[in-house]
Amino acid sequence: MADKPSVLRETDDEARKLARIILRSARSAAIAVIEPNSGGFPFVSRVLLGIDTDGTPVILVSALSAHTQALSADQRCSLLTGEIGKGDPLAHARLTVQCEAEKVDRDSTSHALIRERFIRRHPKAQLYVDFPDFAFFRLTPLKASMNGGFGKAYVLEGEDLMIRSPAIDDLAAMESGAIDHMNSDHSDAASKYAELYCKAKGTGWKICGLDASGVDLAFGDQLKRLEYEAPLQSKGELRTALVKLYR
Repeated sequence: MADKPSVLRETDDEARKLARIILRSARSAAIAVIEPNSGGFPFVSRVLLGIDTDGTPVILVSALSAHTQALSADQRCSLLTGEIGKGDPLAHARLTVQCEAEKVDRDSTSHALIRERFIRRHPKAQLYVDFPDFAFFRLTPLKASMNGGFGKAYVLEGEDLMIRSPAIDDLAAMESGAIDHMNSDHSDAASKYAELYCKAKGTGWKICGLDASGVDLAFGDQLKRLEYEAPLQSKGELRTALVKLYR
C-alpha cells in the first residue's frame, strides 16, 4: 500500500515569518489548560496577549480565574491565535502554540518592562494591572502548529517564534523614549508603516512596541505587526531601520 501524502508543508522562512506575525499581532488568544482535579480535562478561556522583548507571549491574569489556578498546578498550556475575516473561518490563518508557563515575580527586574509593554498594547489594563490578585505569566513556546489556510499546514519549533539578538536589552532600555519620539515628532510614520507593510487602512496609527525584530502598530482595537527583514544586531541600527521603512 502506497504511503499517504503528507498534509504538512516544509517549514521555510516565509512560514516562520507568518507564524511570528500571527502571534505578535494578536490582541487576545484562546488559552487551553489542564483543569485541576478534573481527571485531565482541558479547560479553555480567553486572555489578553502581550509579547516580551525576546518574543515570549505574556498574559495578565487574576488568581481568581480558573485558568490561573490551572497554570499554578500544571505549567502546560496552549494558545490559539489568528484573526477571523469574511467567509469561511477555516480559510484564515491560525497558529496553535504549546507553551510552558512561568509566573513573573512582581519584584523582578523584568516585571516593570513587561508591565509597561503590556499597557501600551492594552491601555485599559492599567485599571487593574496593579491589583494584588493579578500577575503576569510568560508562556515559553515549545512547539507550534500553523495552518496558513487550506493546504498550508506547518509544524514549527518553539525557537522559530523567539527573538534572538544581542541588542534585546539595549533596545528594551530605549524603547519607551523611541516610541514617544516617533509618535510625537514623526506622527505620520506609524500610519504609513501600517498602510505600506500591513495593508491597513486609516490614519491615526501609533507605534506601541519596538524590539529587535520589528514594530507593533496600534489603532483603536486594531493591532498590526511589522517584521524587519532580519533582527537588529545593535541599538544603533534602530533609527536606520525605521528611516528605511519610511522611505
